[in-house]
Amino acid sequence: MIHIVGAGPGAVDLITVRGQKLLSEADVVIYAGSLVSRALLDWARQDARIYDSASMDLEQVMEVMEQAERDGLTTVRLHTGDPCLYGAIREQMDGLDARGIQYDICPGVSSFCGAAAALGMEYTLPGISQSVVITRMAGRTPVPERESIGKFAAHGSTMVIFLSAGMTGELSDELMKGGYPGDTPAAIVYKATWPDEKTVRC
Repeated sequence: MIHIVGAGPGAVDLITVRGQKLLSEADVVIYAGSLVSRALLDWARQDARIYDSASMDLEQVMEVMEQAERDGLTTVRLHTGDPCLYGAIREQMDGLDARGIQYDICPGVSSFCGAAAALGMEYTLPGISQSVVITRMAGRTPVPERESIGKFAAHGSTMVIFLSAGMTGELSDELMKGGYPGDTPAAIVYKATWPDEKTVRC
């Protein structure tokens, strides 16, 4: 069995109780080392096989999962935040389906929740916004035209924009072209809930 587990946004104690239990019972752990705190591995068994997927491609990850299944072992695939948001789990699930390997998903706390906590803010305020758009700027991964920043900005709702901090000038232009006034409050949150978390309000 493969458990795809959301590790939470960064702080070790923000993994869910279920996620911690699955991690502590796993025979094999494959974790996204460039994104997931290594301190979470303290929950893993001392005899667990640990793999850092930062240095692995998809096929190598799938080979580890398949071998674990052949060996009758339980695997945790540990992803940052909640795996359903920019988690790239679809291709892994397709690979598991093709191999006839069972899996489930354990939700996690997304970094957008950690960002709101870091800012001491609420995304949905009466009379201001009752909707939250979660999106990203187009980069190496394209974004459908109908989901462009400008089109979403036209709604005037709260926006949570992932994976776009390196494009703040272009992002600001797109938001204002879409309809946000230039004095709209905004913030950048770096590594929400991690020890080196930083926030910038603008």
